[in-house]
Amino acid sequence: MEPEKNTTEKVEEVAVLPKVETITEAIAEVAPTSPDKTKEFKTQKTFGVGGQDRRSSFQKNPRKSPRREARAKPEFDQKIISIRRVTRVVTGGRRFAFSVAIVAGNKKGSVGVGIGKAGDTSLAIDKAVRDAKKNMITVNLTKEMSVSHDVESKYCGSVVRIMPAPGKGIIAGSSVRPVLELAGIKNTGAKLFSRSKNKLNNARAAIEALKKLKVRKGAKVAALADETSTTVSEAPEVAVI
Repeated sequence: MEPEKNTTEKVEEVAVLPKVETITEAIAEVAPTSPDKTKEFKTQKTFGVGGQDRRSSFQKNPRKSPRREARAKPEFDQKIISIRRVTRVVTGGRRFAFSVAIVAGNKKGSVGVGIGKAGDTSLAIDKAVRDAKKNMITVNLTKEMSVSHDVESKYCGSVVRIMPAPGKGIIAGSSVRPVLELAGIKNTGAKLFSRSKNKLNNARAAIEALKKLKVRKGAKVAALADETSTTVSEAPEVAVI
């Protein structure tokens, strides 16, 4: 006879697992917290290893020069009309230098021509500017900043005639044009009657012609009349009894 089987089924007990959140909280309580290396690297980069703020200790390079101030406008405008390389023969060979001719003026009736020689172009230009200021002349012009009559002059082989040209601007060529422009002359024409291509002689011939300009008597009388009228108008009124 077979033994009777136990019909009673065993009921297995199922263990209930805790939630994930509770597990992580428990691990965090037991295990020590590891430091955040990214934050530590950022703080070292900004504040340095010793904790000093690098941004506050940053200094500008003292070698760098400050910004240059704007250059003041020169009193006289200038223009180079010729620049040549000249040679001087000596016992050891040849020595080279530069010759520069410059026209300088303030465009208010003053103009001059100068020449300078030196081994360097910058030094030659400085010498020419000083020479032009030393030989500066004042031109007698009308109220419209033009010439009052025709003038003609000769310098070496250059012959120049300057004449008024109302409403036409400056009509001139070669080195005579910069002389008229830097003198501030308007509505004037110039003619070169020589075949000389020497720009320095042409400019000096124009200067000699401008020296011959004179103010007409009518213009002087008109100027005196204007001055007397202004003084009379500015005088205080006197009551007539």
